[in-house]
Amino acid sequence: MCGPGSKICPPERATELLEAIIEPGDRVVIEGDNQKQADFLAAALAKADPARLHDLHMVQSVLALPDHLAVFERSIANRLDFAFAGPQSRRLAELVASGSVTIGAIHTYLELYARMLVDLTPRVALVVADKADRHGNLYTGPNTEDTPMIVEAAAFSGGVVVAQVNEIVEHLPRVDVPGDWVDVIVQSATHYAIEPLFTRDPAKIRENKILMAMMAIAAVYEPYEIRRLNHGIGYATAAIELILSTFGAARGLKGKLHFVLNPHPTLIPAIEAGFVESVYCFGSEVGMERYVSERADVFPVGADGNLRSNRALAQAAGQYACDLFVGATLQIDAQGNSSTATKGRIAGFGGAPNMGADARGRRHSSPAWLHAGHQAGDSTRGRKLVLQMVETRQPDGMPSFVERLDAIDLATAAGFELPPVMIYGDDVTHVITEQGVANLLLCRSPKEREGALRAIAGDTDFGRAQARDMTDNLRERRIVMQPSDLGIDAKDATRDLLSARTIDDLVVWSGGLYVPPLKFRTSR
Repeated sequence: MCGPGSKICPPERATELLEAIIEPGDRVVIEGDNQKQADFLAAALAKADPARLHDLHMVQSVLALPDHLAVFERSIANRLDFAFAGPQSRRLAELVASGSVTIGAIHTYLELYARMLVDLTPRVALVVADKADRHGNLYTGPNTEDTPMIVEAAAFSGGVVVAQVNEIVEHLPRVDVPGDWVDVIVQSATHYAIEPLFTRDPAKIRENKILMAMMAIAAVYEPYEIRRLNHGIGYATAAIELILSTFGAARGLKGKLHFVLNPHPTLIPAIEAGFVESVYCFGSEVGMERYVSERADVFPVGADGNLRSNRALAQAAGQYACDLFVGATLQIDAQGNSSTATKGRIAGFGGAPNMGADARGRRHSSPAWLHAGHQAGDSTRGRKLVLQMVETRQPDGMPSFVERLDAIDLATAAGFELPPVMIYGDDVTHVITEQGVANLLLCRSPKEREGALRAIAGDTDFGRAQARDMTDNLRERRIVMQPSDLGIDAKDATRDLLSARTIDDLVVWSGGLYVPPLKFRTSR
């Protein structure tokens, strides 16, 4: 198909190629990162003849495209191991219920990568890169993400590696994956799919999120002297980024922060105000390319002027190099266990369980690590800070706090051996809602943990089950802190605190280097 001495397969023969190199029952990896997708190869596989390809075992970090599930709908594949299924979560739940998909496990990213090297080794890897040369060397551009991990797992176990690329050139800006690890390259007709997944419009940040961000700074960043951290995506964490140089500065927050984080546009003001020392990235973000290239003092930028990201290494850094993880969830139970696997929706976890777990193998100290360990009552070791920020009700009105996680019933229905809990309660150190902060490090019994969570659960069945005197007792001991206990007047939680209130403000902060995607532009 490629011709003598060539690794280049004509794109119109992609499905024919996959039918030739894949056998029934093979384990196949399709690269689908948070952002860049091997979408052309995914579509080619979904068009395969089920009589020729069937019973495939798909292993992939993210299910993002309809074609990722089409292989199950068409009976090309029947088994799945994955980490995250955001946009396909509801359809995945339907396919599991109908018996079309058998899930081996919902993994964390690091767990999935590790098993690719051990017992989930891919027979065929379908990856994606920006450019290739005729020898098969790959240049990934700023979105390296999963590519090196997947390629290495397949190439060094006798597997076959096929790379979809945007273009084939004579000379690459840099070599991210050597050509002798790659068997076939296919140039797709259009550039790979990529979404601005980590962009949050400041105009949509409401006062509740700002109040929660103020409490996060006053109750966690400030007293624990946070210097190294990771957080997920959302309006609450975007609010933290945007008030670091206003509210944070007014509280006396000083020093340089080291983030393990994608290049969020809402981080630009904090970088320009001198609050950020470095950012190590899982991937890139659409529109941030020029800004990142100009801030090589903050981001890992190569001699080619482009970001170099690596999701596996960033996950490891988030778990072991960071003192704080800030995340969110859909449900939290009475002991602080949380999950994004709910009725009718199997969203997966991504990296939250890696970065939201107490890293028991850690052996280096920091003020935050030691302070958390002291509060937990263990002077022989420190603790990682794991903060869950969630409003008492989800946008659809469903309560965030429940007596029993849906994940427990889902495990029974789907035949999982373990309930898909995202972060276990004993790893969670703080929970913040618009009602206040629960410092679970100070709790000395399951009853106190439960009481602290009920005290900040607001007007929900879970919150109303709390006796008033229990809440008062926890506040006296500062296990529970309402805004006033932190010196915060809730009336001050206004959009005036945001260092940027629109996407256009972020462009100004960047000196015109940030180029928002069309969907976020308010002016032309």
